[in-house]
Amino acid sequence: MAIIRNCDADAVFAVYPFTPQQSISDAIIKASYIPVFCSVDGETTKGLHTVSLAKDVECQGAMCVVLNTPTSDLNLLAVSKAVDIPVIITITKEDTDVRARLDAGASILNVSCGTKTPDVVKKIRTSYPNVPIIATGGKTNETVQTAIEAGVNAITYTPPSTQELFKHVMIGYREE
Repeated sequence: MAIIRNCDADAVFAVYPFTPQQSISDAIIKASYIPVFCSVDGETTKGLHTVSLAKDVECQGAMCVVLNTPTSDLNLLAVSKAVDIPVIITITKEDTDVRARLDAGASILNVSCGTKTPDVVKKIRTSYPNVPIIATGGKTNETVQTAIEAGVNAITYTPPSTQELFKHVMIGYREE
């Protein structure tokens, strides 16, 4: 929460490897002074539960709902019909049927294809020049630049952990 409250990002992309919970999304949204995009599904959360969570995060104040790769087009459609905020769908494979995802209600694409991300973005951009695309930027300035040059509208970046940040602070304290 301290990182969310003290970051200089333009938004918080709240995606984590656990089952989404109302208390977590509520805490993130309350702690943030910038827009929050909340994940509401994943490998363990599917179907009507995803729709309920999407409606909940919308009511809590999320600016977008994020759905992950395993989400079916039918579930994507159900979520997009249930909320009035944009729905982001994550793309992790270059052979994803982007048209089907858009037809099912995706408003924004989140491309997270590892080292293939820039190539997948270019491919999507060729067929869908006006679709908003967010992409993982990687860990270096060069990989972020490559994703930008491929045509993304926004980059997600995982900040250093509290441990990493505090380590540098402590080194400074020890040198004084």
